[in-house]
Amino acid sequence: MNFKTLSIHAGHRSLDHQGAVMTPIYQTSTFAFRAVGQPGAFDYSRSGNPTRKALEECLAALEGGAAGFAFGTGMAAETTLVMLFQSGDTILVHNDLYGGTYRLFETAFRSKGIRARYIDLRDRDVLEAALAEGAAAVWIESPTNPLMNLVDLKQTADAAHRHGALAICDNTFLSPYFQRPLEFGIDIVVHSTTKYINGHSDVVGGAAMVNRADLAERIGFLQNALGTCAGPQDCFLVLRGIKTLALRMEEHNRNGLAVAQWLSRHPKIESVLHPGLPSHPQHGLALEQMRGYGGTFSFRVRGGQEAAFQMLAGVRIFTLAESLGGVESLIEHPVSMTHASVPAEVRERMGLSPNLIRISVGLEDLDDLIDDLSAALERV
Repeated sequence: MNFKTLSIHAGHRSLDHQGAVMTPIYQTSTFAFRAVGQPGAFDYSRSGNPTRKALEECLAALEGGAAGFAFGTGMAAETTLVMLFQSGDTILVHNDLYGGTYRLFETAFRSKGIRARYIDLRDRDVLEAALAEGAAAVWIESPTNPLMNLVDLKQTADAAHRHGALAICDNTFLSPYFQRPLEFGIDIVVHSTTKYINGHSDVVGGAAMVNRADLAERIGFLQNALGTCAGPQDCFLVLRGIKTLALRMEEHNRNGLAVAQWLSRHPKIESVLHPGLPSHPQHGLALEQMRGYGGTFSFRVRGGQEAAFQMLAGVRIFTLAESLGGVESLIEHPVSMTHASVPAEVRERMGLSPNLIRISVGLEDLDDLIDDLSAALERV
């Protein structure tokens, strides 16, 4: 089945649920045994739940994977994946990444002996040298959050495998509709399903998808042992959101690219970081490994942080808030919001300037969105 059909039907069989066309919410903590020593298909909702199973099968199908796992949050998904590794392991991480992931590595796992080493994964020689020194995995964001840098997925996965390392990719910004990392050799795909996959800003969740049976077994064990799984009602909401994923992503993409093109022509904008623009240094790579660009990107306002704050104070349709990927348009200031937990010197090294703004372009009328940004920029 093609993507739109999978998004509506994958993971659900009506006859398994008394004929229900939509997967029911199995709001139960436990399940009755048939007899002593004879559990049914489910015994305890931390170990498995029919609503969660439907979501996990759907997510695996959309990513082209053999198995999927749903977690309580995106960070719960990342935490579970990092628990695959042992004290003394090194994970190579792209040096421009989401602030919450940086915080996870530096405050939760470094003291446990799992070390994140931050390098430029776009540089093949740097990657090869770091792998040769020893690494258990390579952790990729592509596009990166919030600078929209791209990592060559196939090249990076191939290099990791030559050195016996896993390749993990955060695919949150694009969703499986616009990018399927498993097809390029990535071992594990991770998502914050809070974002585009759910798409309605009403639930938090995470997911991981794999093709390898051994990884599926290990992640499934950790999900149960750590208790990081998603609850049934949250799974129901994400399943509901997935059914319109393809339609939403097309509109996010159209609106986002149009807004990026408009901003790139505005005299008060210093630069626009959007892989769909020919001015993006990796536009060619975007055309090779992405089917679209989503609706999230960043730009820099001329005049520094004061100018950025003046613009942020002037928006009316764009909501000043963290997160992304919902039907509503959001706007935020990474240095003081999503990446505030990253030390200032690290933010500077990443390239997070105080005039940087990240937006998530929603599904409102395009003319209204441009009018809103135009009015806000008049304040600068």
